[in-house]
Amino acid sequence: MNTRVKILLVLIIGALCLTCPGVESLPREVIAASAHRLDPQANATNRFTLNSAQSKFIAHALRGGLLWFKGHEHLVAAREFTGEAQITPETITHASLQLVVKADSMAETSDAFTEPQKQIINKELREIVLETGKYPEIVFKSTEVKGKLLAAGQYDLKIGGDLTLHGVTRQIVIPARVTVTGDNLRAVGEFSIDRSDFNVKATSAFHGMVRVRKKVKFTFDIVGHRM
Repeated sequence: MNTRVKILLVLIIGALCLTCPGVESLPREVIAASAHRLDPQANATNRFTLNSAQSKFIAHALRGGLLWFKGHEHLVAAREFTGEAQITPETITHASLQLVVKADSMAETSDAFTEPQKQIINKELREIVLETGKYPEIVFKSTEVKGKLLAAGQYDLKIGGDLTLHGVTRQIVIPARVTVTGDNLRAVGEFSIDRSDFNVKATSAFHGMVRVRKKVKFTFDIVGHRM
């Protein structure tokens, strides 16, 4: 007997029970619970491929140097990344996230800088700050997910995991508001790191244009599509 037939039988039996004395308040709850258990998709793990073209992942770094652009904030965007998110609707602890950023796709996007300045900044980012020749990828892999279900398809999560940056791996926690609508997932949030924890230095060569404070804030608005 297939699943749809089973669910139909449960609904029919439940409807008949409405006429039974003494069980007026029971059948609707029983029917809903039974149908949920028999539906193979009810607790299935949903897998989503992340789409960098439709997403934003930006590092905000406050300026720390003394040149003519003092006070300007660096807005460094990750233009290319891949990844996968998994979430089981009724079991948040089974959720997971993996994100791989192509390090040399990190680029200055702030309107505070001219195009020639951005070219210098991006060169310093690749060759001195991130050393993309040695460390081509920035990787995050979740190890634990906590949080709560806010409403149908809406989650408030804290995603703990390992961030590997500049050849150094540290554990961090990323707070995120996650929404699943049909075949689409969206995750929005922010977190901060201390760049010195990952041996990431401000530049001292070339024009020294990437001279930022230790704390770097990341904001993200990531879109994924069901696999």
